[in-house]
Amino acid sequence: MRKVADCRDYPSESNCSLTISGTEEEVVRAAAEHAASVHGHTDSPELRDEIKKMLKDEATV
Repeated sequence: MRKVADCRDYPSESNCSLTISGTEEEVVRAAAEHAASVHGHTDSPELRDEIKKMLKDEATV
């Protein structure tokens, strides 16, 4: 099952609307890089663990 990380679920000052979907590994990697480059977080194992906990299953149409 594909996973989704959606910035709209976590409001920020930048009102980011990015949605990332793919395999869990792909989404965690891309979301961590995005969190670091756009939102100023430090890409760390702890951040990636938190992202992994927040992922949702992609809705099937």
